[in-house]
Amino acid sequence: MKQRTWPDRSDASPFSSFSLSSVKGKAAVEVDDDVDHFSRHANSISISISSKFPDRLHASPSTSSSSQTPFFLPPSSFGGQDFSALPYDVLIKIAASFNLPNLRAASFVCKPWFEALRPLREAMLFLRWGKRFKHGRAGVRPNSDKALNSFLKAAARGSTLAMVDAGLLYWEMGNKGDAIALYQKAADLGDPAGKCNLGISFLHAKPPNPTEAVRWLRQSAMAGNIRAQYQLALCLHQGHGVDRNVQEAARWFLKAAEGGYVRAMYNLSLCYSCGEGLVHNHQQAKKWMKRAADRGHSKAQFEHGLHLFSERDMMKAVVYLELATRSGERAAAHVKNVILQQLSQSSRDRVMSVADNWRALPSSH
Repeated sequence: MKQRTWPDRSDASPFSSFSLSSVKGKAAVEVDDDVDHFSRHANSISISISSKFPDRLHASPSTSSSSQTPFFLPPSSFGGQDFSALPYDVLIKIAASFNLPNLRAASFVCKPWFEALRPLREAMLFLRWGKRFKHGRAGVRPNSDKALNSFLKAAARGSTLAMVDAGLLYWEMGNKGDAIALYQKAADLGDPAGKCNLGISFLHAKPPNPTEAVRWLRQSAMAGNIRAQYQLALCLHQGHGVDRNVQEAARWFLKAAEGGYVRAMYNLSLCYSCGEGLVHNHQQAKKWMKRAADRGHSKAQFEHGLHLFSERDMMKAVVYLELATRSGERAAAHVKNVILQQLSQSSRDRVMSVADNWRALPSSH
């Protein structure tokens, strides 16, 4: 008998799984048309039950066993309100996008919640296996079919995180209809990443539906999804699906940049440099261009290198221009070679050593 590598569905679940029957001058801002930049996970839950009761919620439930005796909070802990009476359809919409820590915390609110959230706890195991199969982690070889199967099992138990991951795989496989159906389910359950991906899907539809795209991107952006903030900024800047508004576009570029989105950092720098949507500010433009360059944005590396060259900081200029050249910015090579001719051999060796050992700072892309 072939050994199972993940758990079966719990027959003790008091309700049926979700139906997936439908599833099978002006600043020249950088435009992101690449579908690889879908959101891959939801943002952190804004209200964590565990943060409200850190001294009481400390145990971790099993994902499928009911043999342990969990510690539940009495209704008096919540100001006398009995949250166990919350209807399941409301509860699942609240918890569908929870990550594992928040899900565990919610499971210990009361016994009915512990039982009702059992499928979502099971979904976390399938989600974990799906990621292992997708990326080849923990001694598991990459296998897209097994990854998709695991994600769909997690999605059937109500996890919007799994719906988004399954949608991404479907999209990569060219099955865009099934991907959009999963994004729609996740979006309807309030998942910010699902809303973002649904919005991007409308942008890439044939024919595209930019008005509907902006509607979902705005909802996701307001929930804090940085990819949605960036995509919404692009739509506002270009007047795509919405009236052109460079001031609002710049504000969303700023939010996404502060959240770590590299392309937003680059475009924000251009907005400050050209005074488009923001008051012209040379220092802010330089700051955000350097931040983008230090996180591996090739155009930012080229432009920051040019700026350093104009300030006669030759050594640093060569480093950034070399990094840009290695990333495919051909125009950077010419300027770099001009500067190298002015440096001694020891200086050339030193800057190349710095470039060889350079590592991009972490970002949210």
